Amino acid sequence: MTTLSLITPSGRLTLGNLLGALRPMAAAAGPGSYYGVADLHALTTPHSPELLRTRVAEMRTLLLAAGLDAATLFVQSAVPAHRSLAYLLECVATSGELGRMIQFKEKGEVSSRASLFTYPALMAADILLYRAAEVPVGEDQRQHVELARDLALRFNRAYGEVFVVPRAVHPPAGARVMDLLTPTRKMSKSAGDEHPGSVFLLDPPDVVRRKVMRAVTDSDVGADAVRAEAAAKPGVTNLIDILVACGGSVAGLSTYGALKKAVVDAVVAELEPLQKRYRDLAADPAHVSAVYEDGAARCREVTAPVLAAAEAALGLL
Repeated sequence: MTTLSLITPSGRLTLGNLLGALRPMAAAAGPGSYYGVADLHALTTPHSPELLRTRVAEMRTLLLAAGLDAATLFVQSAVPAHRSLAYLLECVATSGELGRMIQFKEKGEVSSRASLFTYPALMAADILLYRAAEVPVGEDQRQHVELARDLALRFNRAYGEVFVVPRAVHPPAGARVMDLLTPTRKMSKSAGDEHPGSVFLLDPPDVVRRKVMRAVTDSDVGADAVRAEAAAKPGVTNLIDILVACGGSVAGLSTYGALKKAVVDAVVAELEPLQKRYRDLAADPAHVSAVYEDGAARCREVTAPVLAAAEAALGLL
């Protein structure tokens, strides 16, 4: 089965990305898995070109370090069919449906880049190019898969059967890691490289310790203070979830100090092998580049017939 997952380099990867996405991706990786760095998506808002290159380089290496070797790894911009098909799909999409997309409704302004408005067509192209019948997504991405489905159906009816019509599926979710300072929202790589509520995958142990020890808890005291109760104790629940996801246990923990110390130890132990592999890979950039060049070549081979079929159906070839 073909599976596709792209990660936008809008910031540095976090512990939440590792536990919630990268670990499940690594477990599912195989010959039909295509995992990419969606650098084109990062162009929809103002950005620094140098910072984008740095983030892409770090993310490429981290995906390898996280054990995604069994998949086809690529950087989106190295596969021109993504942006080529995106324009063709813009010619099928309507302004009304693009304007209803949640990201544009939340972030769009009069001075927004046009790409913020049209990038759902690029996301649809990402999906349709690989002819995946099922697209594993979280609930927050369902709308994009539904648009890809609508565009595929509309294109097929108007110009002939070219695209596999995808459907969203929801595999068992990985650990949901919340912000350490605002535990009612997810830990985000887009919050800023210095955000103290996010544990980044390359944070050294002393930084992990400082962030976790400053994590929000509550004023509860007593023998049962360390308990999971999402509504009343979101900060404590988040710390417990992180501890368990990293292989630890709350057994015997009766104070928040003890809980935080256990979380620090578990997170540092979880990150240590990944960081070691990252350092080894970073010392051999030619190997990392070769992996992604091979992956991009494979993607170009797979996507070329789909793009050619779409162009022919539209009368371009």
